[in-house]
Amino acid sequence: MKILPPSARGSSAISYAGLLEKIEILRSTLRWATNLGRPEIEKLLRQANALRDEAMQLSHKERFVKAAATEAAPVDLAPGARRRALLDRSFVFEGAFGDNPQLLEALEIAEKAAPTDLPVLIDGESGTGKELMAKVIHANGSRPDKPYISVNCGAIPDNLLESELFGHRKGAFTGAVSDRKGKFESAHTGTIFLDEIGELPLPGQVKLLRVLESHEIQRVGSDQPIAVDTRIVAATNRNLRRLSEQGIFREDLFYRLSVIHLTLPPLRERRDEIPLLFAFFGDEAAESLKRRPIKMAPRLRDFLLRYAYPGNIRELRNLIYRLSCLAGETADLEHLPPDIRPVSAAPAPVSEPGIVPIASSLSDAKRVASDEAEKQFLERGLQEVGGTVAELARRCDMNRSHLQTLLKKHGIRSKDFRKGNASPGDPQG
Repeated sequence: MKILPPSARGSSAISYAGLLEKIEILRSTLRWATNLGRPEIEKLLRQANALRDEAMQLSHKERFVKAAATEAAPVDLAPGARRRALLDRSFVFEGAFGDNPQLLEALEIAEKAAPTDLPVLIDGESGTGKELMAKVIHANGSRPDKPYISVNCGAIPDNLLESELFGHRKGAFTGAVSDRKGKFESAHTGTIFLDEIGELPLPGQVKLLRVLESHEIQRVGSDQPIAVDTRIVAATNRNLRRLSEQGIFREDLFYRLSVIHLTLPPLRERRDEIPLLFAFFGDEAAESLKRRPIKMAPRLRDFLLRYAYPGNIRELRNLIYRLSCLAGETADLEHLPPDIRPVSAAPAPVSEPGIVPIASSLSDAKRVASDEAEKQFLERGLQEVGGTVAELARRCDMNRSHLQTLLKKHGIRSKDFRKGNASPGDPQG
């Protein structure tokens, strides 16, 4: 669907002509001025800034029209074509991304929504890059040189929430020793990123809804409304629609925030991106630590390519920084955190009659077998420990949350292996 009619493309030429005329008038004023005082200089500077802002608006509008008029990419595009098309359109993205269709769809929506002032809601698991996406929307929008203010809604105490968001007047409460701007006022003309919006308490939700409707705030202790022009981008790792059904999150606020709704897939579904992130974070860590980029031993690289990353991109970044710090020129398995480090190979256990022998450890299963072998290993382990996930995690020398992620991936329920329950392969009844 084309958001703007084709005729809108031609309007920018007329606007640019008018802009050139204004610039010539400004140049003529400067060329023939014999003596300019400070007030005249400041007036000309304001006019120059206004012309610059107008040019930026027209430039972003033209890019928006171009992106909106682009037909949806055909399904049979060659690998990497959609990604290259994004970058060829001067799409600003500080990082690396691969060819996952769900991620590319989110980026294409962000590209079209960025030049508008519509609210955007980004959801996805923790660590999938929601704040990076918010910065992408800001950088590709019509306000890239304006303030970008980030707020973690889950980290603000309830009694300070209104003051943090909207500011306060001197003497409004104990400790308010001076007037203070809130986050919305600081983000005026720019973008405010409301992270963990699902953690916002109901009273805070009511006040945020009022700001979205009226575009005004009131500092705590003041009756004077203050107009704010702020682009709102919110993010959450929770299902806000479900929370609204449970009465925990206001339904009207959910619809206000989710005019444009993006979902970021977890890293385990974007495995083609992992090698790109190795290089990107490796260079970033090397610059931060003032040393050469780290090299990886083949077995470490193999492990990291197959690892499930329950903490997603954030966990991968922290791992690369750890490896870059602890290793010399080449990192290996021993530089991994102990809770995810694979155990050394051990003698294979004696197989029961009729059961095909499988890998002796989870790391072996990952390296030399398929996902089916990994699933068999987990089922066999749960059977041996009577369905106790904590005990299996201890035996495998791995993090319990990582094990839970793998069980969920294969659709394995630990309670099916507890005493009194039939094993998955047994007939029911």
